[in-house]
Amino acid sequence: MYQQKIVPSIWCNNNVEEVVAFYESTFGDVQRGTTTHYPTEGLLDFQLDFAGKPLSVEFTIYDLRFLGINAGNEFHPNPSISFMVSYTPDTDADPQARMRAVWDQLAAGGNVLMPLDTYDFSPLYGWVQDKFGVSWQLIFDDSGDVNPDGSPRAPRRRVVPTFLFSGDKVGSAEAAGKLYVSVFPNSHTGDLARYGEPTGRASAEDLMFSDFSLNGEWFAAMDSGNEGTFPFSEAVSLLIECEDQEEIDMYWNVLSTVPEAEVCGWCKDEFGVSWQIAPRDTARLTENPAAYSAMMGMKKIVIADLEEAAARQTS
Repeated sequence: MYQQKIVPSIWCNNNVEEVVAFYESTFGDVQRGTTTHYPTEGLLDFQLDFAGKPLSVEFTIYDLRFLGINAGNEFHPNPSISFMVSYTPDTDADPQARMRAVWDQLAAGGNVLMPLDTYDFSPLYGWVQDKFGVSWQLIFDDSGDVNPDGSPRAPRRRVVPTFLFSGDKVGSAEAAGKLYVSVFPNSHTGDLARYGEPTGRASAEDLMFSDFSLNGEWFAAMDSGNEGTFPFSEAVSLLIECEDQEEIDMYWNVLSTVPEAEVCGWCKDEFGVSWQIAPRDTARLTENPAAYSAMMGMKKIVIADLEEAAARQTS
């Protein structure tokens, strides 16, 4: 049975239930998964107000599983990672009407980055930050499974996490895609389109759009053609659910390049993208307060040390 390995995680300002409820009412086709809770003991000082509260909520929008992380107000989402949502004649009886309804919900109290309108690349497209700061690109696509030249096109997910390389990171989209494809098994590149002429900070050779499959999960990347700068941060991170310590070590050794960002399984790669590299069964491994406390003191997660901490408390 297929299990999604890379899970986009949204940092919520002590309001994860409100955030998930908003997406349930906005997209409609949202399924909730596991909710974990902070322990009531073994917390660090800055976490004491969260004792017993939800720590994370899993939820799936259409075909992509997300994780809402309930924490403080240290980080705030921006367009550096957005979510491109496709509407096609196969997904809805009236896909453009459905798009407009979702758009109206997302735009209410939010910030429109590109109006919902007709563009050269789509008869209906828009880019918006919702009221929680999370960015969404809605696109109508009636091309089916063929490329513009008529060649077969591999099916994509309906919701695709999308990297925007801006500021001093412009020009990194192609290198980042190559790195990620090299790290994850069973991965390959997909479409690639260059600007063709200088556009804002982007050169003619920079990527206007690209996508790639990482272990069967689609992502997109682009170099920003605008002057704005949107730095990657922990506000939207990517959780890699690992099966064992060997997998944790493998991803950590490649993706962790900023020592000061290493904390309890979190790290940053050379482009500034924030990753969480953790066991798939982290919730079970840290349900013991001593194990949770041990994890909070780690940089890279070491499964054996979590198990040892739990065993010491229960012995």
